[in-house]
Amino acid sequence: MAKTNRSASLGTRPINKLLIQQAVPASIGILVMSLNMIVDTIFVGRWIGPLAISAITVVIPVTFFIGAIGLAVGIGGSSVLSRALGAGDDAKAVKVFGNQITLTLLTSGLLAALGLLFQDYLIEFFGADESFKDLALLYYRIVLYGIVMLAMCMMGNNVIRAEGKPKFAMYAMMLPAVGNIFMDYLLISVFDFGMHGAAWATFISYAICFLFIIWFFIAKSELRITARCLRLQRNIVSEISSLSSVTLARQGVISIFTILINNVLIDTGDALDVATYGIISRMLMFALFPVIGVNQGFLPIAGYNYGAEQYQRVRKSINISILYSGGLAVLIFIVIMLFPSEIVSIFVSSREGLDAETVANNAEILERTPSALRWVFAATPVIAVQLIGSSYFQAIGKAVPALLLSLTKQGFFLIPLILILPKFYGVWGVWISFPIADVLSTIVTGYYLNREVKRTLANQ
Repeated sequence: MAKTNRSASLGTRPINKLLIQQAVPASIGILVMSLNMIVDTIFVGRWIGPLAISAITVVIPVTFFIGAIGLAVGIGGSSVLSRALGAGDDAKAVKVFGNQITLTLLTSGLLAALGLLFQDYLIEFFGADESFKDLALLYYRIVLYGIVMLAMCMMGNNVIRAEGKPKFAMYAMMLPAVGNIFMDYLLISVFDFGMHGAAWATFISYAICFLFIIWFFIAKSELRITARCLRLQRNIVSEISSLSSVTLARQGVISIFTILINNVLIDTGDALDVATYGIISRMLMFALFPVIGVNQGFLPIAGYNYGAEQYQRVRKSINISILYSGGLAVLIFIVIMLFPSEIVSIFVSSREGLDAETVANNAEILERTPSALRWVFAATPVIAVQLIGSSYFQAIGKAVPALLLSLTKQGFFLIPLILILPKFYGVWGVWISFPIADVLSTIVTGYYLNREVKRTLANQ
């Protein structure tokens, strides 16, 4: 690997320009990926019906968690890789990447096999009732066939970013998203394949991303893998795992939360409330894309400069990242508060020829969802501190505080609130749990981030 590699720029360029360089491609990639999820839901909702949105929503936890294996190994390993590059240890960086590949293939493959083996039990456990169970099973089976490719893509994307090549990471997210949108149109709208079309469009998008990732590491990467690098090494696996556990725990808690909320909504409401949450969850990913993009751009900058012992640059990256992401979060909040009904109307069909049940379901979605959307986004302006704060500890290799802070919203606050408030306030109790959890988790994270900065960076 050449010593004059692109990753060295992470320690020399101005932080604000570097953050924009890293965050803009990440944001665009996340935008296109989340737009893919939005369009997928629009096609399903408008051509198949709201119950199909419910079906996809209950499948998400298992596909999300298995895909998150790659994300966890990618982010955790890339923290090790970034610091190795910052310290000039190229040999270790290559070994880390090889171990990331092996870990991702083994763990995601095993979980995919188990997921297919216990599919009937899992679909019911995730919250599907008889009104949409068959639709959920159909989608689940096909998507799970390609989930190992998704895990590899999630892992590879983070390694690409750690190399200091964010544009290629952006392409890795854009290409499958565009492909999925096109296949959705072709298989659902043109050929009328219904839920089969939605599932195969998703599978094909995984394959597109996987092929691009392979091409990048053969043709463009600084990391040259040999068969020897693929052998798992205990010290490297331990280092990757300690940091991967942060992301995996966070994604696992999100999956558990999704299972919980689906079941709570079925118990206190009905299948259309699950569809409402399906729309809101897509909007959370879509609307927050620039905030998440800044967070993604922050990780390699903080990790590299911490490894290079440039602590003032680390501190500056924290401040600028919070400022940028906080400003973007306020803009998102304003749009959601002003136009909730217009946003929700995109997901339901008003075309002629719909059966009476679908027309009634669409009307209910339009009635229920705008208010719920406003409540879920009510505390959006404060989330920047929580996101950047928990990511900072992960970037510098402090796994335990990173894990605990990453779990504050979903694990320590949101899940308990979801279990308690609906007993008193019904479905509304679900929606008001979100802003309460956002505020509480921001307070906790802000306290620990400020304390850590004063201890380790203030006087450096």
